[in-house]
Amino acid sequence: MKYCHTCSNKLSIKTPTNDDRERFVCESCGEIHYQNPNIIVCSLPCYEDQVLLCKRSIEPRYGLWTLPGGFMENNETTHEGASRETLEEACARIKIHGLYTYYSLPYINQVHMFFRATLLDLNFSAGAESLEVELFKEKDIPWDEIAFPAVSNTLKHYYNDLPGNIFPVHSADIILTKDKQRLIVPHNSTV
Repeated sequence: MKYCHTCSNKLSIKTPTNDDRERFVCESCGEIHYQNPNIIVCSLPCYEDQVLLCKRSIEPRYGLWTLPGGFMENNETTHEGASRETLEEACARIKIHGLYTYYSLPYINQVHMFFRATLLDLNFSAGAESLEVELFKEKDIPWDEIAFPAVSNTLKHYYNDLPGNIFPVHSADIILTKDKQRLIVPHNSTV
């Protein structure tokens, strides 16, 4: 950010009075420009004991498998966003049951929310951001080709919870270690 969207003058980085972190502040009008994390809304579309995965046709992680999801838009709920992303990426209609997993990724300023859902029918196909879309049983999931740690972790929780048919909300932080490895830290544990 270089210029104020209120008055078009230059911004500087400083800690405003009564704040605890640096922000972009307009040198002219004093407007504080806050930057907040992006919310990524995803679905876990299920049919019996199978989950619907999409093979990505875009970066990052082109050609790897993921659950349908993407950036939440203004003027939509989290459920609407997860349903929209599922329709866009997998041309699939779903019924959302509720929040299932969520992850804070402070190293990229994102929060990922996954909603457990049921496919309303088996009419699905690859959308513009997918090369392929396929239903997988647990034993057939291409685990080594999963695009993101949050997706892999969500799938593991699902298959652990499925036998008891009880789906509690799971949450964790995904942090970047000094050697650039992604570490998943469940909220009920300590590092």
